[in-house]
Amino acid sequence: MTAPAQTPDPGSAPAAAARRLVEARYGEGLAAVLGGSAAGGRFTARSDLDIAVLLPEGGRDRRETVRHEGRCAEVFLHTAADLRTLFAEGGANRRATMAFLHAGSVPLYDPHGLAAERCREARELIAAGPAPLTDAERDDSRYLLTDLAEDLADTAGPGQDPHEQLALADRTLREAAHLLSAVRGAWSGARKWLPRRLRAADPVLGAALLDGHLAVARHGGPGPLCAAAHTVLGLVGGPLREGLVHTRGPGGPGTAGG
Repeated sequence: MTAPAQTPDPGSAPAAAARRLVEARYGEGLAAVLGGSAAGGRFTARSDLDIAVLLPEGGRDRRETVRHEGRCAEVFLHTAADLRTLFAEGGANRRATMAFLHAGSVPLYDPHGLAAERCREARELIAAGPAPLTDAERDDSRYLLTDLAEDLADTAGPGQDPHEQLALADRTLREAAHLLSAVRGAWSGARKWLPRRLRAADPVLGAALLDGHLAVARHGGPGPLCAAAHTVLGLVGGPLREGLVHTRGPGGPGTAGG
């Protein structure tokens, strides 16, 4: 049985374990924080420790996965300059992964307030929200979601390949979540963060997308997910197929949704 979630503070058991790991392996760090589930009230017996270590300028930017005291830890090591670059990249891809880690973190070691400054920058970025989609990005996403929803609708009925259907449902959910989050001016997410951020962006329509995806997985019925996807499309002008000019290079639409 999975242990119930707990909300740690800087003196909690997860934070104490993370602090011992930093002291044992990352003595070159100027500061360190604990983020992720251990800092956000979702910590369980199987949770990793997500640790960010601030390096002096010239330090080697890297990510390490280690095991410490029987628990897996993901350790992100960046200089202040590297971290600002990652914050900017996260803003551009609309997920802000590293900013979220810092924004919701608890301090492990910060004698000069350097981590506190980075965390403040992260919270400001998160609070500001992602930039609106450009017209090209919006139309690129409209086109892709239209295409996916049509392909998914074609899998209704007997004789269809359930593996193809589920693969299409996964991609449809991701693209619809990307577009809906952008419309609502909210951050999007991947993996377990996709449903969390989607519900936060739009509790009603986000739930309809998630329930529609579940209907495909459980019953092989694509109708509810297709209907929810078309509701999302209705927020940005409806389905788009004919008329899109898809170019590559500066100024052209990219690949929406990732």
